[in-house]
Amino acid sequence: MEVKLNAGNALEVEKLSLPGIRDITQNRLLLHLFFWVCYVCFFGLLYGSYIDDYYNAFMIELIELPFKMTLVYFNMYFLMPQYLLQKRYLEFFVYLLLMMLAIGTLMQFVLMPILIHPLICPTTCTEDNLTLYRFVKNIVNLGYLVSISAAIYLLKNWYRHQQSAQTLAQDKLEAELKFLKGQIHPHFLFNTLNSLYSLTLKKSENAPEVVLKLSGLMDYMLYDAAAAKVPLEKELNYIQNYIALERIRYGNRVDISFTESGGIAGKQIAPMMLLPFVENAFKHGVSTETENAWIRVDVKVQGEKLVVLVENCKCYEKASSSHRDFASGIGLKNVQRRLELLYENRYSLEVEDESESYAVRLELDLGEE
Repeated sequence: MEVKLNAGNALEVEKLSLPGIRDITQNRLLLHLFFWVCYVCFFGLLYGSYIDDYYNAFMIELIELPFKMTLVYFNMYFLMPQYLLQKRYLEFFVYLLLMMLAIGTLMQFVLMPILIHPLICPTTCTEDNLTLYRFVKNIVNLGYLVSISAAIYLLKNWYRHQQSAQTLAQDKLEAELKFLKGQIHPHFLFNTLNSLYSLTLKKSENAPEVVLKLSGLMDYMLYDAAAAKVPLEKELNYIQNYIALERIRYGNRVDISFTESGGIAGKQIAPMMLLPFVENAFKHGVSTETENAWIRVDVKVQGEKLVVLVENCKCYEKASSSHRDFASGIGLKNVQRRLELLYENRYSLEVEDESESYAVRLELDLGEE
C-alpha cells in the first residue's frame, strides 16, 4: 500500500519598515493637511487658468474650503460608518444628497453674493454664478470631491481589515503550530523515560549516559526548538542522539543504520519535523526486541532539496497494525498538518506499507520563498 501526500505551508510575513515614511503615514493630521493642500493647489491652478486670475481662484478655493471639509468629514465619519458600511444604502445616498444640496446652497446663494462676489472678485465673478446651471455644476464638483475622499476612506478601511485578518490568521497559525509541536514533545519524553526506566530496572551501566543524552535532548527541545527554524545540522544531531539512546536500549538486538550525505551545512529546517518518523520506526517497528529487527534512516541533501527515508521491519503483526494506525491516525495527521502550515507546495510525503516492511519518504524544499 502506498499513500502519497502533498500539501501546504504557512507564509511567513516579513515586515519591512522605513521609520521616516512610517512616522509620516501614521500622522493623520499631516496626511489630511497634505490632501487639502493638493486639492486647493490643483483646483486653484485649474480654475485660475480658466478665468486667467490665479489669485482670485486660490482665494475662492480657500474661502469655500471649510464648507467642503465639513461635507467630506461628515460623510467619512458619520454617514459612511453609520449607513454605507452597515449596508443601509438608500438612507446613505438620501442623506448624502441632502447634505450636498445644503452645502451647495450655502456656497452659491450665501457665500458667493455676500463675501466672494463683492470682496474677492467683483469684476470676474458675475451674476452668472448665481444661475441654476452654476448650482448644478457646483453640486457635481462636490460629488467629485466626495467620491475621491470616500474612495480613500474605503481603501483605508479595507486595508485595516486586511491587516486585522492577517494578524488574526498569523496568531492562529502560531497557536496551531505550538499545539502541534507540543503534541510531539510528550510522546518523545514518554518513550525516552520508558527506555531509561527499563535500564534502571536492569541496573545497566548505560543509565547515566542515557540521562546525559536525555538532558541534551531536552535542552534542544526547550530552547532551540522554540525557534521557527533551526540549522539542519543541529536537527540531524538531535535525531542521532535519539538513535543513540535507542541503541543503548536495544543493544545488538536491532540493526540500526543512519547515513547522511550532501551539503547539509547552511541549510535550515523547521524543528522537530523529522523525529515522528524515526520515533515511529522504533516505537511500532522493533519495540518487541525481536531478533533480526532493523531500522534504516537515510538523509540526503541535493541542492535545496532534503530527502529523508525511514524504513523498518515489521517484526510481528501488532507492529504492522500500529503502523497502519500511525498512517491513518493522529501521528501522520500531526506531521502532515505541520508540513501544510510550513511547507506549502514544497514537500512530498510517501508512505509505503508492505507486508514485511514499512517506509516513509519525505522530500522538502529547503529554499527560502
